[in-house]
Amino acid sequence: MRTSQRFTALALGLLGMTGGTVLAAAPAEAATTPSGACGSGYYQIDHHAMGTVADIYLFYNGSSNCAVTWVRSPNGTRTYDLRVHIERQSDYHEASDGGYYKYYAGPVKLSAAGTCISWGGFVEGTQWASGWEHCG
Repeated sequence: MRTSQRFTALALGLLGMTGGTVLAAAPAEAATTPSGACGSGYYQIDHHAMGTVADIYLFYNGSSNCAVTWVRSPNGTRTYDLRVHIERQSDYHEASDGGYYKYYAGPVKLSAAGTCISWGGFVEGTQWASGWEHCG
């Protein structure tokens, strides 16, 4: 009987820890605007239309860039093959995100004060990348 009680206590303890982990790992609420995905302090410095499906937005906060590929008219059920990236010219370091998303890819952030960046993305077979720009 003691073995059964120990097993039950162990199982309940593990269940409690797993339940706590699941609650702690719940996904954050999705952003409702491209700027909201980057967070406060970022302002839009550029954007590029990707056909009729999405736009890529570029934001800056004085030292760091943030980019988001944003679906124009999401319906909440369809997923899109979306990608976004920023690359720093000084050392060719890149921040990127991609996958099958319903609303947006990113945000990706990259510190780039004092250097140029290239930024771009991919939407459903359409790819675009800037040249080296937004230097500073």
